[in-house]
Amino acid sequence: MERDNQMKRRTAFFLVFFSLGWAAERRAKNVILFLGDAGGIPTLHAASIYRYQDATKLFIQHMPYIALSDTSTASSWVTDSAAGMTAIVTGQRTHDGVLSQSDAAVNGKKDGEPLKTILEYAEERGLSTGVISNDSVAGATPAACYAHSNDRDKIGEIFVQVLTPRFGDGVDVIIGAGRKGVLAATAKLGVNLAEALPRKGLPLYDSVAAIPTGARRAVVLLDQSDFDLLEATERAIRILSQNPKGFFLMVEWDVHTDHLMRGLERTIVLDRAIQRVAERTKDRTLILFTADHSFDIRVRGGRKGRPLLEPAASGAQAAQGRPNVRMDDGHTGEHVLVAAQGPGATRVHGYLANTDLFHIMMAAYGWERWRPGGAVQAPR
Repeated sequence: MERDNQMKRRTAFFLVFFSLGWAAERRAKNVILFLGDAGGIPTLHAASIYRYQDATKLFIQHMPYIALSDTSTASSWVTDSAAGMTAIVTGQRTHDGVLSQSDAAVNGKKDGEPLKTILEYAEERGLSTGVISNDSVAGATPAACYAHSNDRDKIGEIFVQVLTPRFGDGVDVIIGAGRKGVLAATAKLGVNLAEALPRKGLPLYDSVAAIPTGARRAVVLLDQSDFDLLEATERAIRILSQNPKGFFLMVEWDVHTDHLMRGLERTIVLDRAIQRVAERTKDRTLILFTADHSFDIRVRGGRKGRPLLEPAASGAQAAQGRPNVRMDDGHTGEHVLVAAQGPGATRVHGYLANTDLFHIMMAAYGWERWRPGGAVQAPR
């Protein structure tokens, strides 16, 4: 009997200890999720060598907490951006081509249940929210944050969901490319965004610089994809930071290396932007970097002290012009890097599932309890 009582006292002690520890844990007021589209470890490795002649010179390679994440979908080992981002922002896996709907969805044919995203949880709780992308603002990665569709290609139907949010007043800041396509696709549905967005309190601009000082909400649709990422991110942070409750911001930068040099250059741009934001951000912000999937690029040769992308001297490799790097135009299924700093970043370690990142962000806000091994308590 005494032994049983001792065990009960010990159990009670540890329950109280862990409960107090969780309650006292420093919570994030803000979360910034940086997403390198196709920015797997092979791309990071090649970009670091390409720019710095060193395999580990990127800032994200030295963030204080690092893990590896599986990127598979509900049905396949290799994901597209729609299913990949759905897992990250909802904590549930679905199929390729599907945006934030359950795995009951059939791409282009049948809807699944809508899955509540981290952005929608933030909106429900009164936080400000934003998305930035050098892909179309109705592209798979940003769209998975604010929309629900069984077909990532229905960009008109996807973007008009900005006008009818399921929670709160919807996304507060949208900055990204695809202006011509988004305007045309929504116009086919009878929606004039130049009129509809301002009616919803979302003024429409054609440049980041055009956003007036003191603005609290903004949509910037750009024609070009290579805009100033740091300027856009810092402007979004200034707008969203006006909310005393905090914010959620997703920043996507497409670093696909099907165009090799462009992809590597964009990786450097993304890394530098993350570094500047991390250096300037207050300590109540969780900064998280990951990729939705990896890409088939490999460093296959080269010598230290010489340019990675120097052309070959002769033969078939000279025709390719990139003898040291092998690139195939396709997604791959290996684990990707997760890097983090700020409140909740200690949960980023070891091997993770892409769905774990949703729970890490939820727990950082204090909306869900995270336990070692990924066990969670239902959102509050």
